[in-house]
Amino acid sequence: MPFHNKLKIAAAAATLMMTTVFSAGAEDGWIIKDSSGSVETTADRLVEAVEKAGAKVFARVDHAAGARSIDAELAGMTLVMFGNPKIGTPILQAAPRAGLDLPNRVLIWDDAGQTRIGYLDPAELKARYEVEGADQAFEVMTGALGKLTDAAAK
Repeated sequence: MPFHNKLKIAAAAATLMMTTVFSAGAEDGWIIKDSSGSVETTADRLVEAVEKAGAKVFARVDHAAGARSIDAELAGMTLVMFGNPKIGTPILQAAPRAGLDLPNRVLIWDDAGQTRIGYLDPAELKARYEVEGADQAFEVMTGALGKLTDAAAK
């Protein structure tokens, strides 16, 4: 079997696994919302909301474009990484390993024609790293992620 066919099979298997993971999102500590726009439009709205709020967008990763670069198919999927040092620094001071999950990451993907926007619940992040002493930062992060993703999903 040619290598590019193996890649297509692997990409299809990965998509199936990701769909399974995301369908169970709530149980995995994810907050998932439906968006009225396409993946690209939703990502644009999120970037705009983040920048308007004074936070910094560190990266925008188009996973579907990556798949196309190897002649594989993948439904629309974009990851946006962003943060605000005023919120993240107290968390990192309390638990440096939380740097693996910060800055915040929001995934936007096409789920059989419905655009979804999802992210790790900050309470899950706090529990994962047993963070103590950064309660206010987590409260602000929870509110900010909710507002920013709501603005993107409108």
